[in-house]
Amino acid sequence: MIDDTAGDGDDTAPSDDPVDRLLASARDESIEDDVHVTGVMMQYYEVCTRELWFDSRDIEIDRDNAAVARGTRVDDEAYSEKRRHVSIDGTIAIDVLDDGRVMEVKPSSALVDPAKLQLLYYLWYLKHVTGVDRDGVLAHPRERRREDVELTPENEEWVEDAIRGVVDVIERDSPPAPTEKPFCESCAYYDFCWSC
Repeated sequence: MIDDTAGDGDDTAPSDDPVDRLLASARDESIEDDVHVTGVMMQYYEVCTRELWFDSRDIEIDRDNAAVARGTRVDDEAYSEKRRHVSIDGTIAIDVLDDGRVMEVKPSSALVDPAKLQLLYYLWYLKHVTGVDRDGVLAHPRERRREDVELTPENEEWVEDAIRGVVDVIERDSPPAPTEKPFCESCAYYDFCWSC
């Protein structure tokens, strides 16, 4: 886990660790750094690093893709009366429930780990950048399923390792090689990915 006090009051060179660089630039606008990680990047990192690389280059996905449209519709409609949207630093956009928990809504629990990592990143960012401790809830309204999510020390380590992995992928000059996965055909990048 990161040391939040590292670098306080000393004149040493900034750390090369992507986690430290991200926190330094998020906490102090005068620090210019190219480390910018979003919740969606965390999800893509867990699902497919090639998809992450394309997204980091602003290669637009197929918005007409059925899976993308379904996910957007579920996110827009579910729990709309109980949550409000909050954007922080242009880095994270979260939904907060009436009780203060951070919510992430997904249409299916088929890819639960990527959704959980995305939510944990939001909780981690809130804690380490804004000083706000929150718990989360991962919701799959079509399945009538909700899971409480807590930022444990193990989950913080998972998030920080993923931040390092995201930065490694997006700093590459070319995308990772395609790897066939069971869900590739439903991916919005499918045609583009396998034609490159």
